[in-house]
Amino acid sequence: MKKFLLNLDDSARRFIMAVGNASILACKGFIGIFRPPFNFNLIIKEADNIGVKSLGVVCIIALFAGMVLALQTIYGLRYYGAELYVGSVVSLSMVREMAPVLSAIMIGGRVGSGIAAEIGSMQVTEQIDAIRALGADPIKKLVSPKICAAIFMVPLLTVAADIVGVFGGMVVAMAELNIGYQYYLNTVWWTIGISDFCSGVGKTVFFGFIIVLIGCYFGLNTRGGTTGVGKSTTVAVVTTALLIIVSDFFITKLFFLVF
Repeated sequence: MKKFLLNLDDSARRFIMAVGNASILACKGFIGIFRPPFNFNLIIKEADNIGVKSLGVVCIIALFAGMVLALQTIYGLRYYGAELYVGSVVSLSMVREMAPVLSAIMIGGRVGSGIAAEIGSMQVTEQIDAIRALGADPIKKLVSPKICAAIFMVPLLTVAADIVGVFGGMVVAMAELNIGYQYYLNTVWWTIGISDFCSGVGKTVFFGFIIVLIGCYFGLNTRGGTTGVGKSTTVAVVTTALLIIVSDFFITKLFFLVF
């Protein structure tokens, strides 16, 4: 294995090493959730930062995403005389795909950058070395509470985005088609099944894990003072968005096989 790595160019070798180190960090961070001592105050603090403080921006994104999706769907279905089915299209699109992905990308931009900046600042000021010197595990203290909070709060934010997005579509449908809200909600009820809801919310557990993992990884590997913190934050946001989009395809394919 060592000979294989030596034969690779620098970029490929750095990529393989980064994947390996991130995987080790993911395992240690996840195991740290179940290893005592348990600090529930840190988990509650991270849940507030990841969930409560992201609620407003997630709902705004979901509202206008549902509205523009309904508007485009109405004009698209009008060619076939099926615009009254706008509730079915909007609800299915929001619940299965748009709400989970848009919420995760928005949370990744807000929370992932904050995590990378926070831990990166601690790294360059040697606070993490001080934690190790005191006999504590920095991964258990800094990474595990964030992972625990994210895998619970990101799905809850997605549920809120589902509701707000469907409501936004209903507002546009009522204004454009002059239909009653009862008819719109009935079409939503007839269309959305348990499998649709579970597949949409279920994938956000993985998205939440990715958001925290990438932010913590680039934060812990920050070098070069304040300039390095800025670079780590930028790379963390871009990498998080990219991994969410890429992993979404494979998770969706897996859920289609399961559900």
